[in-house]
Amino acid sequence: SECGVNAVKMQTHIFDAESLPDAPNPAYFTDETRKEYFERTTFTTEQWKELKRYCEGELGVDFFSSPFSLEAVDLLEEVGVSAYKIASGEVNNIPLLEKIAKTGKRVLLSSGMSSWAELDGAVETLQSNGCKELIVLQCTSEYPCPPEEAGLNILDEMKVRYKNATIGYSDHTMGVAVALAAVTKGAKVIEKHFTLSQKMYGSDAINSTEPKDFKRFVNEIRQVEVALSNKVDKDEKAKSLKNMKTTFEKSIVSACLIGKLDVIKRAHLAFKKPGDGIPAREYKKLIGKKLNKKVDKNYKFRIEDFC
Repeated sequence: SECGVNAVKMQTHIFDAESLPDAPNPAYFTDETRKEYFERTTFTTEQWKELKRYCEGELGVDFFSSPFSLEAVDLLEEVGVSAYKIASGEVNNIPLLEKIAKTGKRVLLSSGMSSWAELDGAVETLQSNGCKELIVLQCTSEYPCPPEEAGLNILDEMKVRYKNATIGYSDHTMGVAVALAAVTKGAKVIEKHFTLSQKMYGSDAINSTEPKDFKRFVNEIRQVEVALSNKVDKDEKAKSLKNMKTTFEKSIVSACLIGKLDVIKRAHLAFKKPGDGIPAREYKKLIGKKLNKKVDKNYKFRIEDFC
């Protein structure tokens, strides 16, 4: 919240409800099983409620979570979350999607592992079962995701394909550049992994963003938002920069001594600051004209100097 985010999203795992006991562990679980990890780090219902109260009541940010089972949805309904995130691995879990959609709450749908057909099916399932506010997030489930795999082009297709949904971007790249580009392409929601330290133990810490960099991440997105939402009139802006134009633009001046009634040639002309004389862009208008007086080098011409 100190980084300026609008929302904090957690994950809600109930091991026995989402995994078989012998389900394979990801490579990063080397010191304990996934079951041991989830049971050690899980929150009680009261702790979930306290997290929600603290985020929304004291910090003023939205609080929601990604459930990984039907039972986790029941838990989060008791907690009273206002939105749900559907993780990439749950896109084909139609019973979960139906249950979440029927809550009538906002849904963020990640697309990290999905084909278009699978994503189309998930969107149809959600919207036909009561989801009125759907946010579809382009995502590539690689940790970290190299920029060339970010799939920013997919945002364009999503805007056409899912006209009744908001489009966003779930960022697994390192740094801020790709997410900023996503905002310029129309992403209205940006999600990024957060950690207090990349040295912490856990499945995502090493590929997550630490507070200092996360704050910069948010601030730069805000700047892009401001730039995109404020239109500038080029002509009006030029008028407002009159003093700067005078300081930095060039006037037409004499390149050498020129005699009275001499015919001006290109070699007679130079272009120097300040820009409060005849503008350099008008030099062709002076060529072929006669001077009505003698001028020394570096004389700043005026229209009345010519016959």
